[in-house]
Amino acid sequence: MDHLIKYTIGVDISKDKFDVCMLSIDVKLRSKIKGTRKFGNTLSGFKEFLLWLTKHSKTDTAVEILMEATGVYHERLAIWLTEQGQQVFVVLPNKSSKYMQALGLKTKNDGVDARGLAMMCIGHRFEQWKPIGRYNYELRLLTRHYQSTQEIKTVFQNQLHALSHSGYTSKEVGKQLKKSIDLFDKQVKSLKKEVVRHIDSNKEVKRKVEHICLIKGVDVLSVATIIAETNGFELFTNQSQLVSYAGYDVVENQSGKRVGRTKISKKGNGRIRRILHMPALNVVRFDETPFKRLYQRVYDRSKIKMKGYVAVQKKLLIVMYTLWKNDLPYSGEHEEKMISGNDEQKDLFPFFSERESKKIVPQLSSTTQDELQYNESLKVLFPLLQN
Repeated sequence: MDHLIKYTIGVDISKDKFDVCMLSIDVKLRSKIKGTRKFGNTLSGFKEFLLWLTKHSKTDTAVEILMEATGVYHERLAIWLTEQGQQVFVVLPNKSSKYMQALGLKTKNDGVDARGLAMMCIGHRFEQWKPIGRYNYELRLLTRHYQSTQEIKTVFQNQLHALSHSGYTSKEVGKQLKKSIDLFDKQVKSLKKEVVRHIDSNKEVKRKVEHICLIKGVDVLSVATIIAETNGFELFTNQSQLVSYAGYDVVENQSGKRVGRTKISKKGNGRIRRILHMPALNVVRFDETPFKRLYQRVYDRSKIKMKGYVAVQKKLLIVMYTLWKNDLPYSGEHEEKMISGNDEQKDLFPFFSERESKKIVPQLSSTTQDELQYNESLKVLFPLLQN
Protein backbone atom coordinates (compact mmCIF):
# COMPACT_ATOMS: atom_id res chain seq x y z
CA MET A 1 0.00 0.00 0.00
CA ASP A 2 0.98 3.64 -0.48
CA HIS A 3 1.49 6.05 2.43
CA LEU A 4 -1.14 5.51 5.15
CA ILE A 5 -3.42 8.43 5.97
CA LYS A 6 -5.54 6.91 8.74
CA TYR A 7 -7.03 3.84 10.37
CA THR A 8 -10.77 3.32 10.56
CA ILE A 9 -12.34 1.03 13.13
CA GLY A 10 -15.93 -0.17 12.95
CA VAL A 11 -17.54 -1.20 16.23
CA ASP A 12 -20.71 -3.29 16.33
CA ILE A 13 -21.78 -3.27 19.96
CA SER A 14 -24.37 -5.19 21.98
CA LYS A 15 -25.20 -5.61 25.68
CA ASP A 16 -22.43 -8.07 26.55
CA LYS A 17 -19.77 -7.67 23.83
CA PHE A 18 -18.64 -5.66 20.83
CA ASP A 19 -17.03 -6.72 17.54
CA VAL A 20 -14.37 -4.54 15.93
CA CYS A 21 -12.80 -4.43 12.48
CA MET A 22 -9.72 -2.30 11.79
CA LEU A 23 -8.83 -1.05 8.29
CA SER A 24 -5.74 0.81 7.14
CA ILE A 25 -6.38 3.49 4.50
CA ASP A 26 -3.79 4.83 2.06
CA VAL A 27 -3.74 8.07 0.04
CA LYS A 28 -5.72 6.40 -2.78
CA LEU A 29 -8.41 5.43 -0.27
CA ARG A 30 -7.60 1.76 -0.67
CA SER A 31 -8.31 -0.29 2.44
CA LYS A 32 -6.73 -3.34 4.02
CA ILE A 33 -7.96 -5.28 7.03
CA LYS A 34 -5.48 -4.99 9.89
CA GLY A 35 -7.42 -7.14 12.30
CA THR A 36 -10.78 -8.19 13.74
CA ARG A 37 -11.67 -9.18 17.27
CA LYS A 38 -14.36 -9.39 19.96
CA PHE A 39 -14.23 -7.73 23.37
CA GLY A 40 -16.45 -7.70 26.42
CA ASN A 41 -18.65 -4.66 26.96
CA THR A 42 -16.99 -3.97 30.32
CA LEU A 43 -14.26 -1.68 31.61
CA SER A 44 -11.68 -4.47 31.33
CA GLY A 45 -12.84 -5.09 27.76
CA PHE A 46 -12.42 -1.38 26.95
CA LYS A 47 -8.85 -1.40 28.24
CA GLU A 48 -8.07 -4.57 26.30
CA PHE A 49 -9.50 -2.99 23.14
CA LEU A 50 -7.32 0.12 23.54
CA LEU A 51 -4.19 -2.02 23.97
CA TRP A 52 -5.12 -4.02 20.86
CA LEU A 53 -5.70 -0.78 18.93
CA THR A 54 -2.33 0.63 19.98
CA LYS A 55 -0.56 -2.59 19.00
CA HIS A 56 -2.03 -2.65 15.47
CA SER A 57 -1.63 1.06 14.61
CA LYS A 58 1.22 3.52 14.14
CA THR A 59 1.46 6.36 16.63
CA ASP A 60 1.74 9.07 13.93
CA THR A 61 -1.38 7.96 12.00
CA ALA A 62 -4.91 9.13 12.84
CA VAL A 63 -7.42 6.62 14.16
CA GLU A 64 -11.19 7.07 13.65
CA ILE A 65 -13.67 4.87 15.51
CA LEU A 66 -17.24 4.57 14.20
CA MET A 67 -20.04 2.82 16.08
CA GLU A 68 -23.82 2.58 15.87
CA ALA A 69 -26.12 4.24 18.39
CA THR A 70 -27.34 0.94 19.86
CA GLY A 71 -29.82 2.05 22.51
CA VAL A 72 -27.67 2.86 25.55
CA TYR A 73 -25.19 0.00 25.12
CA HIS A 74 -22.72 2.13 23.14
CA GLU A 75 -22.61 5.01 25.61
CA ARG A 76 -20.12 3.66 28.17
CA LEU A 77 -17.59 2.67 25.50
CA ALA A 78 -18.02 5.96 23.61
CA ILE A 79 -17.59 8.03 26.79
CA TRP A 80 -14.54 6.02 27.92
CA LEU A 81 -12.80 6.25 24.53
CA THR A 82 -13.48 9.99 24.37
CA GLU A 83 -11.92 10.42 27.81
CA GLN A 84 -8.85 8.55 26.50
CA GLY A 85 -8.47 11.11 23.69
CA GLN A 86 -9.75 8.91 20.84
CA GLN A 87 -11.79 10.23 17.90
CA VAL A 88 -15.23 8.66 18.27
CA PHE A 89 -18.09 8.96 15.79
CA VAL A 90 -21.63 7.66 16.29
CA VAL A 91 -24.03 6.96 13.44
CA LEU A 92 -27.74 6.12 13.50
CA PRO A 93 -28.54 2.46 12.70
CA ASN A 94 -30.80 3.33 9.75
CA LYS A 95 -27.95 5.18 8.01
CA SER A 96 -25.44 2.38 8.47
CA SER A 97 -28.05 -0.16 7.36
CA LYS A 98 -28.73 1.72 4.12
CA TYR A 99 -25.00 2.05 3.48
CA MET A 100 -24.46 -1.70 3.85
CA GLN A 101 -27.40 -2.41 1.57
CA ALA A 102 -25.78 -0.14 -1.04
CA LEU A 103 -22.57 -2.21 -0.73
CA GLY A 104 -24.60 -5.27 -1.70
CA LEU A 105 -23.70 -7.24 1.42
CA LYS A 106 -25.89 -10.35 1.60
CA THR A 107 -24.58 -11.79 4.85
CA LYS A 108 -25.41 -10.07 8.12
CA ASN A 109 -23.61 -10.80 11.36
CA ASP A 110 -21.71 -8.78 13.94
CA GLY A 111 -18.36 -9.16 12.16
CA VAL A 112 -19.77 -8.07 8.80
CA ASP A 113 -21.51 -5.10 10.42
CA ALA A 114 -18.26 -4.02 12.08
CA ARG A 115 -16.44 -4.16 8.74
CA GLY A 116 -19.25 -2.20 7.05
CA LEU A 117 -18.96 0.53 9.68
CA ALA A 118 -15.19 0.69 9.17
CA MET A 119 -15.72 1.07 5.41
CA MET A 120 -18.39 3.70 5.98
CA CYS A 121 -15.85 5.76 7.92
CA ILE A 122 -13.46 5.88 4.92
CA GLY A 123 -15.26 8.32 2.66
CA HIS A 124 -17.79 9.96 4.99
CA ARG A 125 -17.11 12.92 7.23
CA PHE A 126 -18.90 12.73 10.56
CA GLU A 127 -19.13 15.19 13.41
CA GLN A 128 -17.01 14.01 16.29
CA TRP A 129 -19.20 12.59 19.05
CA LYS A 130 -19.41 14.54 22.29
CA PRO A 131 -20.85 13.02 25.47
CA ILE A 132 -23.83 14.65 27.14
CA GLY A 133 -22.88 16.51 30.31
CA ARG A 134 -23.78 14.84 33.60
CA TYR A 135 -26.29 17.57 34.52
CA ASN A 136 -28.23 17.26 31.27
CA TYR A 137 -27.95 13.47 31.31
CA GLU A 138 -29.58 13.30 34.74
CA LEU A 139 -32.23 15.76 33.58
CA ARG A 140 -32.93 13.53 30.57
CA LEU A 141 -33.34 10.49 32.84
CA LEU A 142 -35.91 12.41 34.89
CA THR A 143 -37.91 13.77 31.96
CA ARG A 144 -37.97 10.44 30.12
CA HIS A 145 -39.05 8.59 33.24
CA TYR A 146 -41.76 11.21 33.74
CA GLN A 147 -43.01 10.57 30.22
CA SER A 148 -42.99 6.79 30.71
CA THR A 149 -44.83 7.05 34.04
CA GLN A 150 -47.42 9.38 32.55
CA GLU A 151 -48.02 6.95 29.67
CA ILE A 152 -48.52 4.01 32.08
CA LYS A 153 -50.97 6.09 34.11
CA THR A 154 -52.90 6.88 30.94
CA VAL A 155 -53.10 3.16 30.09
CA PHE A 156 -54.72 2.40 33.45
CA GLN A 157 -57.08 5.35 33.09
CA ASN A 158 -58.20 4.05 29.69
CA GLN A 159 -58.74 0.57 31.14
CA LEU A 160 -60.83 1.98 33.98
CA HIS A 161 -62.88 4.01 31.50
CA ALA A 162 -63.46 0.89 29.37
CA LEU A 163 -64.42 -1.13 32.45
CA SER A 164 -66.97 1.44 33.59
CA HIS A 165 -68.70 1.28 30.20
CA SER A 166 -68.56 -2.51 29.77
CA GLY A 167 -71.57 -4.79 29.79
CA TYR A 168 -70.34 -6.41 33.01
CA THR A 169 -68.01 -4.85 35.54
CA SER A 170 -65.76 -6.13 38.32
CA LYS A 171 -65.41 -4.22 41.58
CA GLU A 172 -62.07 -5.88 42.31
CA VAL A 173 -60.58 -4.95 38.94
CA GLY A 174 -61.89 -1.41 39.28
CA LYS A 175 -60.39 -1.18 42.76
CA GLN A 176 -56.99 -2.37 41.56
CA LEU A 177 -57.04 0.04 38.62
CA LYS A 178 -57.85 2.99 40.89
CA LYS A 179 -55.00 2.05 43.24
CA SER A 180 -52.60 1.85 40.28
CA ILE A 181 -53.78 5.22 38.98
CA ASP A 182 -53.29 6.83 42.41
CA LEU A 183 -49.81 5.30 42.70
CA PHE A 184 -48.63 6.55 39.31
CA ASP A 185 -50.29 9.92 39.89
CA LYS A 186 -48.16 10.36 43.02
CA GLN A 187 -45.04 9.34 41.07
CA VAL A 188 -45.84 11.81 38.29
CA LYS A 189 -46.20 14.66 40.79
CA SER A 190 -43.02 13.61 42.61
CA LEU A 191 -41.05 13.44 39.34
CA LYS A 192 -42.23 16.89 38.29
CA LYS A 193 -41.02 18.31 41.63
CA GLU A 194 -37.68 16.57 41.13
CA VAL A 195 -37.33 18.07 37.64
CA VAL A 196 -37.97 21.56 39.07
CA ARG A 197 -35.47 20.92 41.89
CA HIS A 198 -32.85 19.79 39.36
CA ILE A 199 -33.44 22.91 37.25
CA ASP A 200 -33.14 25.14 40.33
CA SER A 201 -29.81 23.54 41.28
CA ASN A 202 -28.09 25.39 38.42
CA LYS A 203 -28.50 29.18 38.55
CA GLU A 204 -27.68 29.75 34.88
CA VAL A 205 -30.08 27.07 33.67
CA LYS A 206 -32.78 28.29 36.07
CA ARG A 207 -32.47 31.85 34.74
CA LYS A 208 -32.69 30.75 31.10
CA VAL A 209 -35.65 28.47 31.80
CA GLU A 210 -37.47 31.34 33.53
CA HIS A 211 -36.83 33.52 30.47
CA ILE A 212 -38.47 30.94 28.21
CA CYS A 213 -41.36 30.26 30.60
CA LEU A 214 -42.45 33.89 30.15
CA ILE A 215 -44.18 32.54 27.03
CA LYS A 216 -47.74 32.10 28.24
CA GLY A 217 -48.65 28.43 27.94
CA VAL A 218 -45.12 26.99 28.27
CA ASP A 219 -44.20 25.35 31.58
CA VAL A 220 -40.97 24.21 33.20
CA LEU A 221 -41.43 20.54 32.30
CA SER A 222 -41.71 21.30 28.58
CA VAL A 223 -38.58 23.45 28.59
CA ALA A 224 -36.70 20.89 30.71
CA THR A 225 -37.50 18.15 28.19
CA ILE A 226 -36.23 20.28 25.29
CA ILE A 227 -33.02 21.06 27.19
CA ALA A 228 -32.47 17.41 28.11
CA GLU A 229 -33.06 16.09 24.59
CA THR A 230 -30.79 18.70 22.96
CA ASN A 231 -28.04 18.75 25.62
CA GLY A 232 -28.78 22.40 26.31
CA PHE A 233 -28.77 23.12 22.54
CA GLU A 234 -25.02 22.37 22.45
CA LEU A 235 -25.56 19.86 19.64
CA PHE A 236 -26.42 22.62 17.15
CA THR A 237 -24.78 25.64 15.58
CA ASN A 238 -27.84 26.93 13.70
CA GLN A 239 -31.62 26.67 13.59
CA SER A 240 -31.72 24.38 10.56
CA GLN A 241 -29.79 21.67 12.40
CA LEU A 242 -32.20 21.90 15.33
CA VAL A 243 -35.27 21.76 13.08
CA SER A 244 -33.90 18.69 11.30
CA TYR A 245 -32.97 17.00 14.59
CA ALA A 246 -36.55 17.43 15.83
CA GLY A 247 -38.03 16.10 12.56
CA TYR A 248 -39.72 19.36 11.57
CA ASP A 249 -37.80 19.68 8.30
CA VAL A 250 -40.03 19.57 5.24
CA VAL A 251 -39.63 16.87 2.60
CA GLU A 252 -40.94 17.03 -0.94
CA ASN A 253 -42.27 13.90 -2.64
CA GLN A 254 -42.22 14.50 -6.39
CA SER A 255 -41.03 12.54 -9.41
CA GLY A 256 -41.82 13.32 -13.03
CA LYS A 257 -45.51 14.15 -13.31
CA ARG A 258 -46.38 12.61 -9.96
CA VAL A 259 -46.66 15.01 -7.07
CA GLY A 260 -47.00 13.49 -3.62
CA ARG A 261 -47.70 15.07 -0.28
CA THR A 262 -45.39 17.69 1.18
CA LYS A 263 -44.96 17.09 4.90
CA ILE A 264 -42.51 17.22 7.77
CA SER A 265 -40.05 14.35 7.79
CA LYS A 266 -40.65 13.18 11.40
CA LYS A 267 -37.18 11.64 11.14
CA GLY A 268 -35.81 13.02 14.33
CA ASN A 269 -36.32 13.16 18.07
CA GLY A 270 -39.99 12.34 18.58
CA ARG A 271 -39.86 13.31 22.26
CA ILE A 272 -39.36 16.94 21.26
CA ARG A 273 -42.38 16.93 18.96
CA ARG A 274 -44.45 15.16 21.61
CA ILE A 275 -43.65 17.63 24.40
CA LEU A 276 -44.30 20.66 22.14
CA HIS A 277 -47.83 19.52 21.28
CA MET A 278 -49.57 20.96 24.37
CA PRO A 279 -47.52 24.21 24.50
CA ALA A 280 -48.50 24.86 20.86
CA LEU A 281 -52.17 24.42 21.73
CA ASN A 282 -51.77 26.63 24.80
CA VAL A 283 -50.07 29.61 23.15
CA VAL A 284 -52.83 29.70 20.54
CA ARG A 285 -55.59 29.27 23.14
CA PHE A 286 -54.09 31.97 25.38
CA ASP A 287 -53.78 34.37 22.41
CA GLU A 288 -49.99 34.70 22.58
CA THR A 289 -50.01 37.19 19.70
CA PRO A 290 -47.10 36.15 17.41
CA PHE A 291 -47.94 32.45 17.63
CA LYS A 292 -51.68 33.01 17.30
CA ARG A 293 -51.12 35.05 14.14
CA LEU A 294 -48.82 32.39 12.72
CA TYR A 295 -51.42 29.69 13.40
CA GLN A 296 -54.18 31.78 11.83
CA ARG A 297 -52.19 32.48 8.66
CA VAL A 298 -51.36 28.82 8.12
CA TYR A 299 -54.92 27.72 8.91
CA ASP A 300 -56.48 30.34 6.61
CA ARG A 301 -54.31 29.11 3.77
CA SER A 302 -54.55 25.35 4.31
CA LYS A 303 -57.82 24.94 6.30
CA ILE A 304 -55.99 22.23 8.29
CA LYS A 305 -55.74 22.95 12.03
CA MET A 306 -52.94 20.50 12.72
CA LYS A 307 -50.76 22.07 10.04
CA GLY A 308 -51.13 25.37 11.86
CA TYR A 309 -50.25 23.79 15.20
CA VAL A 310 -47.19 22.07 13.70
CA ALA A 311 -46.01 25.45 12.40
CA VAL A 312 -46.43 26.86 15.91
CA GLN A 313 -44.50 23.91 17.41
CA LYS A 314 -41.64 24.54 15.06
CA LYS A 315 -41.55 28.26 15.83
CA LEU A 316 -41.75 27.60 19.56
CA LEU A 317 -38.66 25.42 19.27
CA ILE A 318 -36.81 28.11 17.30
CA VAL A 319 -37.81 30.83 19.78
CA MET A 320 -36.62 28.66 22.70
CA TYR A 321 -33.31 28.09 20.91
CA THR A 322 -32.87 31.82 20.25
CA LEU A 323 -33.72 32.88 23.81
CA TRP A 324 -31.44 30.21 25.27
CA LYS A 325 -28.44 31.03 23.08
CA ASN A 326 -28.76 34.79 23.64
CA ASP A 327 -29.78 34.51 27.32
CA LEU A 328 -32.74 36.83 26.74
CA PRO A 329 -36.19 36.94 28.39
CA TYR A 330 -39.18 36.43 26.14
CA SER A 331 -41.07 39.51 25.00
CA GLY A 332 -43.74 39.33 22.33
CA GLU A 333 -42.31 42.31 20.45
CA HIS A 334 -39.03 40.93 19.06
CA GLU A 335 -40.50 37.42 18.72
CA GLU A 336 -43.36 38.85 16.69
CA LYS A 337 -40.87 40.42 14.30
CA MET A 338 -39.07 37.11 14.03
CA ILE A 339 -42.32 35.32 13.18
CA SER A 340 -43.98 38.03 11.09
CA GLY A 341 -44.36 38.13 7.35
CA ASN A 342 -44.29 34.90 5.36
CA ASP A 343 -41.58 33.21 7.41
CA GLU A 344 -43.78 30.27 8.20
CA GLN A 345 -44.32 29.69 4.48
CA LYS A 346 -40.57 29.70 3.86
CA ASP A 347 -40.05 27.28 6.72
CA LEU A 348 -42.85 24.88 5.81
CA PHE A 349 -42.59 25.16 2.02
CA PRO A 350 -39.10 26.47 1.14
CA PHE A 351 -39.17 25.26 -2.45
CA PHE A 352 -42.52 26.98 -3.01
CA SER A 353 -41.37 30.29 -1.58
CA GLU A 354 -38.45 30.50 -4.02
CA ARG A 355 -40.58 29.82 -7.07
CA GLU A 356 -43.50 31.97 -5.94
CA SER A 357 -41.34 35.08 -6.17
CA LYS A 358 -40.77 34.44 -9.88
CA LYS A 359 -43.61 35.48 -12.16
CA ILE A 360 -44.73 32.92 -14.69
CA VAL A 361 -44.70 34.70 -18.06
CA PRO A 362 -47.01 33.18 -20.68
CA GLN A 363 -45.23 32.10 -23.85
CA LEU A 364 -46.71 31.78 -27.32
CA SER A 365 -47.08 28.05 -26.82
CA SER A 366 -48.90 28.73 -23.51
CA THR A 367 -46.60 26.29 -21.74
CA THR A 368 -43.79 26.66 -19.26
CA GLN A 369 -40.39 25.03 -19.56
CA ASP A 370 -41.66 22.02 -17.64
CA GLU A 371 -44.34 21.58 -20.37
CA LEU A 372 -47.24 22.39 -18.05
CA GLN A 373 -49.84 24.99 -18.92
CA TYR A 374 -48.67 28.29 -17.43
CA ASN A 375 -52.07 28.86 -15.85
CA GLU A 376 -52.08 25.39 -14.29
CA SER A 377 -48.46 24.74 -13.31
CA LEU A 378 -48.76 26.10 -9.76
CA LYS A 379 -51.95 24.13 -9.14
CA VAL A 380 -50.34 20.94 -10.38
CA LEU A 381 -47.09 21.37 -8.50
CA PHE A 382 -48.43 22.84 -5.27
CA PRO A 383 -51.99 21.65 -4.67
CA LEU A 384 -51.67 22.02 -0.90
CA LEU A 385 -51.29 25.78 -1.14
CA GLN A 386 -54.18 26.58 -3.44
CA ASN A 387 -56.85 26.82 -0.71
